Amino acid sequence: MKHLNITVKGKVQGVSFRAATKAVADQLGVKGSIKNEPNGDVFIEAEGDKFALEMFLDWCNEGPQGAEVNLVESNEGELKNYRNFEVVKK
Repeated sequence: MKHLNITVKGKVQGVSFRAATKAVADQLGVKGSIKNEPNGDVFIEAEGDKFALEMFLDWCNEGPQGAEVNLVESNEGELKNYRNFEVVKK
């Protein structure tokens, strides 16, 4: 199991990015959370096995229809043992 802190930059708010990301995370068995940042980025904490996280990151680089992803930054963090994947509202 690995933990990734992921920041997605671009046109990623107002395009159902969080809801679509949750659906993909649930399909892949990725646990964690996603929230909008005040600067327009989306911040994701994701936990899963190496294979699931690679597929999840690939998806984050695309995003849902209507999104325009310019940059995805990710780095490993400390495992928090999330039980599910949750969309954090403001």
